Amino acid sequence: HERSLTQIKFNSDGDLLFTCSKDNVINVWFSHNGERLGTYDGHNGTVWTVDVDPQTKYLVSGSADNQLRLWEVATGKCLYTWEFPTAVKRVAFNESGSQIVCITEQRMGYQSAIRVFDINREEGTKQSKEPRYMFNPVGSKATVVAFTLQPNIVITGHESGKVALFNVKTGEEVDNNERAHSDVVTDLQMSKDWTYCVTSSKDKAARIHDTKNLMVIKTYNTETPLNSASMTPNRPYVLLGGGQEAMSVTTTSLRQGKFETRFWHKVFEEEVGRVKGHFGPINTIAVHPAGTCYASGGEDGFVRVHHFDESYYKAKPYGDLEIID
Repeated sequence: HERSLTQIKFNSDGDLLFTCSKDNVINVWFSHNGERLGTYDGHNGTVWTVDVDPQTKYLVSGSADNQLRLWEVATGKCLYTWEFPTAVKRVAFNESGSQIVCITEQRMGYQSAIRVFDINREEGTKQSKEPRYMFNPVGSKATVVAFTLQPNIVITGHESGKVALFNVKTGEEVDNNERAHSDVVTDLQMSKDWTYCVTSSKDKAARIHDTKNLMVIKTYNTETPLNSASMTPNRPYVLLGGGQEAMSVTTTSLRQGKFETRFWHKVFEEEVGRVKGHFGPINTIAVHPAGTCYASGGEDGFVRVHHFDESYYKAKPYGDLEIID
């Protein structure tokens, strides 16, 4: 990419990695060798967010050009475009791929809004222009959103640091944790079974929450503002990425690829390792669904894919205890 990365996503098989960026382009890569398979071209502004359905049939993207677009993964064709008064900051599919949820930005007399659209899976070009549900979340604006396993309930992270559950039908806030974080929530990713999620925040912490009752299960306190958090399936780790904003970075640290992905022990809440490499803050992290590799996207315009080696699988994260997954 020619400009900084905003979000990256593996498909459910993990063979493809989708990346979007401030250069208005969405790319798709083969995850095993980093070869580029193609691009999804059409947005006229920063592409803030991207998600791919469980069948790797459709891709959805949201951009600063106030558009939400539905793409055919295999051909790169744009099938449908929704237009809004403000930028689309976050988008996500539900677990079956039959609906998408998106957040639009608060701007010039428009409140931040959350919309849910039904996706016509048979005929991709025939989508409903109107959302199935739409509401304006009360209080602080939402920055991230995902479906939960409870019907019609989405989980949101907010500018104030709040994490909440909303009923999309009524627009009512069903539950919240006002003090989940003390600064803006920058990322929210679901566990493999969707029963809990991890959030990252500018407050330098990442937290794991129960998606049913928002109980904070674990907390990871770092010393840098965090932009992204992701969990490894079948290994008890949480991967965190962030870094100081460009203004406060010395030129030497920029030159040396000093920006690190931090590995924390999910259960013991201790940092267990770091991987260097980016020449600017890490904006987005994704882990392969089989847990064989992870990818990070940076302010430096690079996507780095790291494949775990033998020692990673041989390590005993619980000492001599054998955990049966």
